[in-house]
Amino acid sequence: MSEFVVEVKQSARRTNGAVGAAVVRRGSRRRFRTRADAESWAASLSGGGEPRVWIRLADPRDDSDTDGYLVGRRCRVALDGAYDKRRRRLRGGTDAEQSGFDRF
Repeated sequence: MSEFVVEVKQSARRTNGAVGAAVVRRGSRRRFRTRADAESWAASLSGGGEPRVWIRLADPRDDSDTDGYLVGRRCRVALDGAYDKRRRRLRGGTDAEQSGFDRF
């Protein structure tokens, strides 16, 4: 019977507290019957307001017995500053090109 082996990466542990707790309980490698089972586990860790983590397949040239990795990314909203800048322009706070939608 074939197994789907997942290794937990540091990015997932730093991003999601539930992942860290799971690693403390059962280690940084998990075995599942299928990839779908691993995806379901990742989705369950991401629930309840925790940041999202997901399964990324291992590179085909990877020589380890790992089939996939549980990874995460710290969410950074890149457009917050752009939104604030646009809001100031719409309110007439600067002399920027865009002054609002009154031209349309």
